[in-house]
Amino acid sequence: MGGGGTKGGSDNHGNLNASATHSQIVITYPKGGGGSGKKGNLASIDPNWKPPACWYEPVFTPEGLKSFVKSSGGDGDVGIHESWFGTALWTDHYRDGKPETNMDDTQTVAPGYKKYNVGKDGYFWRSVAPDVSDPDSWQCGRIMFWQDAGQVPKIPHTPTPKMLADYAYNQVKVPQTSIELKPVTKSTVNLPTWIWLDKGTFKDVVVRAALPRTGLWAETTAKPVSLHLDPGTADAETSPASGTCAFNKDGSIGTPYKPGDANQTPPCGITYLHATNGTPYQLKASITWKISWKGSGNTGGDLPDGTFETTQDMNVQEIQAINR
Repeated sequence: MGGGGTKGGSDNHGNLNASATHSQIVITYPKGGGGSGKKGNLASIDPNWKPPACWYEPVFTPEGLKSFVKSSGGDGDVGIHESWFGTALWTDHYRDGKPETNMDDTQTVAPGYKKYNVGKDGYFWRSVAPDVSDPDSWQCGRIMFWQDAGQVPKIPHTPTPKMLADYAYNQVKVPQTSIELKPVTKSTVNLPTWIWLDKGTFKDVVVRAALPRTGLWAETTAKPVSLHLDPGTADAETSPASGTCAFNKDGSIGTPYKPGDANQTPPCGITYLHATNGTPYQLKASITWKISWKGSGNTGGDLPDGTFETTQDMNVQEIQAINR
C-alpha cells in the first residue's frame, strides 16, 4: 500500500472509479443557486463548525470491481490514504479471500472476499475526503469493504442525512453584499450615511445533497435575516446602535434616501465623527443567514448561522453641511 491518488472515470458497468478525493454526492440547487453576479461561500459563526472531513460511499458492484481490476491493471485507491498498484493486491484480498490491514488507529484486520462477491447484491464502499491534507481525513481508515444492498454501514463516519446537510452547507453560494449608500462617493462628518438593500436582492438559497445508491439526501436552506455594519473606525455611530439592520417584511433592509432626509436618522446607517484625511475607512457589511436542513427519514434541524462579508472604502469629509 502507499499514498497517492488516481484519475477519475467510470467502467463499462457504470461504476465510478474516481480517486478517493472525488465524491459521488450529487449537488443541486432547487432554489437560489442560479442568477448572475458574484457569489461566495458562507462562513459559519461557530468557529468549531467544519464540513465533514471524510466519509464512506458505495463505489463498486461486484461485477464492476472485477472489471475495474482487469481493465485498470490494478492501479487505484482502496482508501483515502491507500493506493494499490498492480493486480496482485486487489486479487489477493477481493478475489482470493486473503486478509488485509486497515489504516485505522488500531490497525484492524479486514477479512478477504471470494471472487469479488460476484452473485451477491450490494456494493463495495470506500472512504472519501475532499482534502487529503486534512489530518481528520485519517479518521476514515478502513480499506474498501462490502455492504449488502439497501443498507448503510453502521460504523463511524458513515453517511447520514445530517452529514449530507453539513456537506451541502459548504456548497451554499450567496450573493456578495452590495449595499446602497447615500451619499455615494463621500460621507460627511456628523451627517448620517443612509444604507439600504432593495427587496429581492437577497433570497433564500436551498442546496440539495444526495448520495446515489443509498437513498440518503438532505436539503440545506440559507435564509437571509440581517445586515451588520462595521464602520471601520470607533469614531462612528451606527443606526441602530447595534449595527445590525433586520430585513423588512418585503425582503428589503433600511429605507432608501429621499431628498430632505439629510438631517433625519436613517433606520439603517452610519454617522462618522471624524474625517478620513486621505486614508479611507474600511466599511464592512455582512449578511447573516439562518441555516436549517431537512433530509431523508423525516430528519432535520438547524445548523450554525452563516455570514458573508464584503469591505469597501469610505471617505469622510470635514464639513458641517452639504447640499444633497
